[in-house]
Amino acid sequence: TEQAVAVAGGIIGGILLFALLGITAYLFWKKICCLFSYEKLINPDKTTNANAIFQDQANSEIHLKSTSRSRSVPFIIPPTLHGRDWIQLTNEEQVQEDRDPYMSPHCGPRSSFHSLAGAYVIGTINPDLYKFPEDKSETDFPDGNIGRLWFSIEYEQESERLLVSLIKVRKLQPPADSCSPFVKIYLLPDERSYLQSKTKRKTLNPQFDENFVFQVSSKMLLQRTLKFLVYRVDKQKKHHLLGQVIFPLKNEALTEDNKLVIWRDLEKENLEPPSEHGDIQFSLSYNDYLGRLTVVVLRARGLKLQEESPAVGVYVKVSLMNHNKFIKSKKTAALLGTPNPVYNETFSFKADQTELDTASLSLSVLQSNKGEKTLLLGRVVVGPFMYTRGKELEHWNEMISKPKELVKRWHALCHST
Repeated sequence: TEQAVAVAGGIIGGILLFALLGITAYLFWKKICCLFSYEKLINPDKTTNANAIFQDQANSEIHLKSTSRSRSVPFIIPPTLHGRDWIQLTNEEQVQEDRDPYMSPHCGPRSSFHSLAGAYVIGTINPDLYKFPEDKSETDFPDGNIGRLWFSIEYEQESERLLVSLIKVRKLQPPADSCSPFVKIYLLPDERSYLQSKTKRKTLNPQFDENFVFQVSSKMLLQRTLKFLVYRVDKQKKHHLLGQVIFPLKNEALTEDNKLVIWRDLEKENLEPPSEHGDIQFSLSYNDYLGRLTVVVLRARGLKLQEESPAVGVYVKVSLMNHNKFIKSKKTAALLGTPNPVYNETFSFKADQTELDTASLSLSVLQSNKGEKTLLLGRVVVGPFMYTRGKELEHWNEMISKPKELVKRWHALCHST
């Protein structure tokens, strides 16, 4: 019995020893494989010296130029990162495994020659994908442009101050060769006072970089409109208007943290005196594909306000008619009683192309008063030959002949209903 126990113990001990030796051999074999793969990664035969890299880059550049117009920049893993573990991919790229950040023991500046030695080129970068969008505001000027003005606005709530920065004007088109421009800035509806910039001598592209301050309450801010008048001074010191920019503040979110930089093309001022009941300016556009008629109410001037009662506001009502039958109407915001309100509001109506011969638009300028009914200040109708003649008919026909294009015109108001 004792011999049997001894034999069994010897057999079990031999099995355990054999298993231990096997595990030890397996771990040793794995370690050798890891060392072998590591040696293969940093093998000098696989790494490239600086001259070889420059040659490869030159060859790749020639190949890229011959196959494509777009240039690419090599994306290189520097030699200081060669000690990291990398997984070989089927597409011959390499991806680093997640590990603690590796700090290179080599500090201090190194030349570009040394930084390229032993580097791995793992791909290329297309620089065109990382360019900022080109600013075309100083290069793209439409035909007939008479100049473009840049400015910025900001509103301080606590002090109730409107800060206006006049930045620059470009591409002025004066009738004379020499031009010494300056700018007057108004905060409408107050047309009696203004702020004026310095005069820039003999330039068509003046750079102003001047700051101006208007005191206006937050309640009244959205009722106000900025007006820039660009003048030139001739040799006799006379002032000649080159163009204007009208900018309503009601559509802007003005805060102390939001400084808006804006540019607008100059417009020629209507030098004709207003008609008896005033004038209104608006744009028309028709989209034949969508069957949509668009009206942009821009501004009015020379309105004859009723002074018998305090004015609450002046607004424009736009009505679509068909066969003199009312279809739909929309209104602008009411601006405090001013004879020259600026609206810049857009309205759209559904109108089939087959209805354009029987449809018409009526624009009525109305004044609302406290405790009294609304007063009609003036009205204009545009439409086909069935309803209109003269400028109103020309405006309608031009809208139809230029689909999807805004056609802008002034019209005299009449008091007939």
